[in-house]
Amino acid sequence: MESGPDAAVLARSEPAEITDKRLLRGAKTRHTVLRYAVDIASLDGLDGLSFGRLATDSGLSKAGIQTLFKTKEALQLAAIDYARDMFADAVVEPTRSEPHGVARFRALVASWLAYAETPLFAGGCFWVANVPEQDSRPGPLRDALMRDRQAWMRILERELRHAVTEGEIAEVDPELTAFQIDAVLWATNTALRIGDDNAMPRAWRVVDSFLTSP
Repeated sequence: MESGPDAAVLARSEPAEITDKRLLRGAKTRHTVLRYAVDIASLDGLDGLSFGRLATDSGLSKAGIQTLFKTKEALQLAAIDYARDMFADAVVEPTRSEPHGVARFRALVASWLAYAETPLFAGGCFWVANVPEQDSRPGPLRDALMRDRQAWMRILERELRHAVTEGEIAEVDPELTAFQIDAVLWATNTALRIGDDNAMPRAWRVVDSFLTSP
């Protein structure tokens, strides 16, 4: 697996093997709760998470969920980490076999668009749903969301920088270009949510316009 700050943050975190049956049941319950939590947060934001809502949706007891997470903030932070792991599995990991540069960059964009189009989360991109809610609220939730956002941007920047260095594309500012393309991806997510059939081809036209030969 690759090293570097982006790989460390957006690589799938592998839990230690659990053999104790009681702990295993707790881990399975936690997984179930968080799978519901990320879907709720993608639809209604992290503020929409509550122990009562999760108990109703999952069929588990409210007291049991509270025992696992203690506080709403702990639940919200766990949901962000769980969403990050799902994103890493669906978007980042499948591209690692591609060579660095244009091939990897296009694979990342394709994975991201598939992640939004399918979608992986009920409400579309988890970060598109939650960053605007938290961007003016300093604290652990914003920090966790921005950690993942910045790691994703560094991945895009790295591949663009490699493409420029290797002469695959014309000279561009990797940081600026990653920012611009990421903005297109976010806009595409919103367009997909409202049923815009032209969202995907438009997104690819914009992306391809930055990947011109030197």
